Amino acid sequence: MELVLLILLGLVAAVFGSIVGLGGGIIIVPALMLLGPQLTGAEIDHATAVGTSLAVLIVTALASTLTYAKQKRVDFKSGWMLFITSGPAAMVGSALTGSLKNGVFQLVFGVFMLLMAALLIARDYMKPIVRQWPVQRTFTDANGITHTYGYAVLPALAVGLGVGLISGLFGIGGGSLFVPVMVLLFRFPPHLATATSMFVIFLSSILGSGVHAWLGETDYWLVLALVPGAWIGGKLGAYIASRMTGKKVLWLLRVTLVLLAVQLIIEGFARL
Repeated sequence: MELVLLILLGLVAAVFGSIVGLGGGIIIVPALMLLGPQLTGAEIDHATAVGTSLAVLIVTALASTLTYAKQKRVDFKSGWMLFITSGPAAMVGSALTGSLKNGVFQLVFGVFMLLMAALLIARDYMKPIVRQWPVQRTFTDANGITHTYGYAVLPALAVGLGVGLISGLFGIGGGSLFVPVMVLLFRFPPHLATATSMFVIFLSSILGSGVHAWLGETDYWLVLALVPGAWIGGKLGAYIASRMTGKKVLWLLRVTLVLLAVQLIIEGFARL
């Protein structure tokens, strides 16, 4: 039963993650910490939950990226540019995870999840900034539609740095920040931002999970149990994203994030 629950957790997290570019870690990490005794018979500390999540995210993001690449939705050039800072920053964030005390991590992560839920709600009412960026990009998707967007290198690298740091620290992949910034600040088309975000998450997760593994903060049995669902969910989520607007799924995700965040905050205060 525990194995079935872990496979389902990987599946659900990956489906949500790949649809909106989150990567799934924002569900896996709190689920492992809150449901550790039910899933494994023992509590799972926050550093191990983060390290395990990042290892699983490699599989989730790869599955999604391959599907999106077939649909010609990944801007690889912009993705590699963002990875220049997000990759090393993910390593730094991963090294800092264990330095946070148990109750403090739950509190900080809970507040962060509330902010992410608010951002997912607010982005429906926010319009992209109208600005002529120095680097202009055009991208023609599989339907033959050409999209025009752009960015400046230094702001883009700064975004990659901040997102990478949070990604490694919390094990969430960083898509929850990448996608809104890419859409609102740089005017990426939403589907292109989601797909490109998953590509950057794939690269950054490799470096971040490597640090956690080196520090002994990865439960490989949990990774093996979560990977099958994550692989299927990554591909399924990318397929669903190409077939729907995702609004209903987004609202389900927002409610889920709020509930998990409240539970984490309560638990964090109890552990202080």
